Amino acid sequence: MTFGILGAGAVGGYYGSRLFRAGHVVRLVARGAHAEAIARTGLVVHSDLGDVMMPPSTLVTAMADESPVDCLVVAVKLRDTAEAVRTALPMVGPDTLVMSLQNGIDKDDLLAEVCGTERVAGAVTYILAGVTAPGVVTHNGRVQRIVAGGRDGGPSERLAAVLEAMAGAGIDVVHSDDIRRDTWQKFIFLSAMSGLTAWTGLTLGEILADPVLRATARGAMEEGAALAGAEGIRLPVGFVDERMAFIDTLPSDGRSSMAMDLSRGAPLELAWLSGAVARRAERLGVAAPIHRHVAATLAPFADGGGQAYRWDGTLVAGGRISAL
Repeated sequence: MTFGILGAGAVGGYYGSRLFRAGHVVRLVARGAHAEAIARTGLVVHSDLGDVMMPPSTLVTAMADESPVDCLVVAVKLRDTAEAVRTALPMVGPDTLVMSLQNGIDKDDLLAEVCGTERVAGAVTYILAGVTAPGVVTHNGRVQRIVAGGRDGGPSERLAAVLEAMAGAGIDVVHSDDIRRDTWQKFIFLSAMSGLTAWTGLTLGEILADPVLRATARGAMEEGAALAGAEGIRLPVGFVDERMAFIDTLPSDGRSSMAMDLSRGAPLELAWLSGAVARRAERLGVAAPIHRHVAATLAPFADGGGQAYRWDGTLVAGGRISAL
């Protein structure tokens, strides 16, 4: 199959490398110093599941010359979605499946507005990975799961073929019969931990080891779960307990991509994470004090150009760049 990877950073670069290694045709779309490095020496992906080197020829250099792919995987930052997808429309044909691996609960609606609802499949991913240098992606741990399903809950031959190709490439793939529910489940987990790692400057392990911060993480997820209920989403019994147990299995030195963006002074996805929880909760009359506080505290840094501090007053340091 042919895959376009729109946003060949941490998430897109990793999954693109798995598909390339399995023999599929993969076209990488990147920008900035990362794209320049790929153009010179290719994309290097380090992983405990096997390193992969993708040659410079996999980088898209002239979008106008591109032809439709079987699946366009969207992995750009949410604030760039509409512009990036419009630019990549030469890769979208009548039979192209468009699949977002982005964060947030509005992403599929954004794609549908540009590409058409009939082409968009819902999907979420669970992975810890980061761009550790221009042209280099590092996958931390062994978790690399994609949960995907048709937006109407029905079967799709195109989606089935794409998921079969991904599974054949060694990706942990799960077909969902309720992708809206699964998107909310990821959103609840991600918005809580992304917000807390950015807000505190601490790693997952440091947060979970502190009783107060661990309780705060649980509280943030409980706020998200309450909002989901108000939005008509039926979550599994014991969902928050299960998510807390899952977080305990993740690498303790992991930080969210938003935390690392904050430390670099880059723009944040705040408006689509804790900001979205706070905004929707206010509209529906749901209490969300933790997310509201995180959103308000980080708001001055949302457009980039600033640095944040740990609670102990020291500047947030680098560490391993990770994307939840």
